[in-house]
Amino acid sequence: MDCLEVIAERFSVRAYHKTKVEDEKLQACLNAARLAPTAVNRQPFQFIVIQTQGREEELRRIYHREWFTQAPLLIAAVALPGEAWSRRDGKNYAMVDTTIAMDHLILAATALGLGTCWVAAFDSQAAREVLNLPQETEPVAFTPLGYPADEKREKKRRSLSELVRYDRW
Repeated sequence: MDCLEVIAERFSVRAYHKTKVEDEKLQACLNAARLAPTAVNRQPFQFIVIQTQGREEELRRIYHREWFTQAPLLIAAVALPGEAWSRRDGKNYAMVDTTIAMDHLILAATALGLGTCWVAAFDSQAAREVLNLPQETEPVAFTPLGYPADEKREKKRRSLSELVRYDRW
């Protein structure tokens, strides 16, 4: 698949097979995240790869849906604001950089036949406790990573004319 096909094929998977994700595929996804563009190339993030088997109950404290722990792996994207570049007006780019890296990981997973689902509606305090996150970090997003047991559904998207302006507001 070329890049545009991968973007079109990606969907939010909410059912997974227990089939193990090959280490080569996991490493390729993580490497795609590593290669993502970041402000001043600071890469102010860490990814936590979590084996879900045997930890389902504990991990569901973070996000309560059963499918969240169906896949063999769960990936947490964690921002490091203290390592990020900040604009002159003080806008810290850690969250932006981390989300770009997570998007690269998710698109790579799609290209490799794996399923993901961007999860932002998680319990931040539970994530901190379960993953033992240091205070100076910020959990940004999670995704299960595994083989889809779900069918692609039609995506509802706004038209380009609703989202794009040219030259001025």
